[in-house]
Amino acid sequence: MSTWRLIRSYPPAVQVLLVNQLGVNTGFYLLIPYLAGYLGNDLGMSAAVIGVLLGARNLSQQGLFLLGGSASDRLGARGVIIAGCALRSVGFGLFALGTALPVLLAASVLSGLAGALFNPAVRSYLSLEAGDRRAEMFSLFNVFANTGMLLGPLLGSALLLVDFRMAAVTAAVIFALLTAAQVVVLPARRVPRPESSVLADWRGVLADRRFLAFTGALTGLFALQNQLYLVLPMHAEHFTGTAVSVSVIFLVSTASSLLLQVRITRWCSTRWSRGRSITTGLAVMGGGFAVTAVAAALMPGSPATDPVEIALRLAPVLVTALALSVGVMLAQPFVYELIPSFGPEQLSGTYFGVFYLVSGLTAAGGNALIGLATDLAPPGRPWLPSALCVAIGLTSALAVLAVHRRTGIDPRPHDDEEIAWHTPTS
Repeated sequence: MSTWRLIRSYPPAVQVLLVNQLGVNTGFYLLIPYLAGYLGNDLGMSAAVIGVLLGARNLSQQGLFLLGGSASDRLGARGVIIAGCALRSVGFGLFALGTALPVLLAASVLSGLAGALFNPAVRSYLSLEAGDRRAEMFSLFNVFANTGMLLGPLLGSALLLVDFRMAAVTAAVIFALLTAAQVVVLPARRVPRPESSVLADWRGVLADRRFLAFTGALTGLFALQNQLYLVLPMHAEHFTGTAVSVSVIFLVSTASSLLLQVRITRWCSTRWSRGRSITTGLAVMGGGFAVTAVAAALMPGSPATDPVEIALRLAPVLVTALALSVGVMLAQPFVYELIPSFGPEQLSGTYFGVFYLVSGLTAAGGNALIGLATDLAPPGRPWLPSALCVAIGLTSALAVLAVHRRTGIDPRPHDDEEIAWHTPTS
């Protein structure tokens, strides 16, 4: 009930965007995890073509976050959010309607571009709407997002019993309904006339050393979050001999978020600084992988058959999954709270865009590095990927601590130098 009262305490615009994130993740995860299987098994496409289509979606989203953030600042976050959800609806609709390569390529690009538009815009809009209650609001945002990540695959697996096109149509309808809700509920904000060019804005953000140091120090957060989909499922299947156990990981992650996220954020807000919360969160995320590293070194390689043995073998993975979730709950709301505080309000979208651009590149690089460690791990050393995750998390925690002690990461008033680079130059 306390979470419900907290939700009701925010303006309707925040409430609709929280529900929006639930819908966004539900619609995304009911379709995208099954896309590769559809392209290969149903349409008979080669692995190379599937890679091109999936790569086009990722590239159009990760590579254009900066454009989406700038569009939010200059055109207004409301319009960019609406345009992004509408484009995602069209893109997913094309997956349902077309089987030709050009149509599927257009669907991939549009669905990726949609994410590049509404991801920074939603966070920018929320950060402005929530005022000094950003941390609690972003803790709620995580709860809704994680719930959608759980509901999406469950709904998608049920719809796939009919066929993939039914899943694609359902996802397109979800985004169409979200678009309509935003048109009706989200109030428009007056957008001040920009006093500088887009390139000048980008140069200003990229010259903000304090922000870049903060973003760079958080590489461990981006890299380790993605191991919910790589290292932990790999260990779960290796320890138990069954892929069914993987679903329990996501259940633990989502359930812990629903039960603990708001409580953890409130506790940290009253007792710890933001720097301490983020540093501790990264250390917990990395330290949790020590459990799977030790288990991988000691666990016998033969598959388990007895349900009790399967549960015992899965326990180390679930402990790591819980530690990963708790670490994210400690750090992420305060990270999102701080991003727009580095610059003036009218550039919050650009700051989020740069942050998401770096996070996307870092997540891809982290997955590649950990995947390489998995492939190159000598026989008898299955613990190597988890050990690398421990090193990434602890290194990132130390980096955030160093940035916090050297320059500070708490919000501070913008000084004359920060204002100066936003004025027009000849």
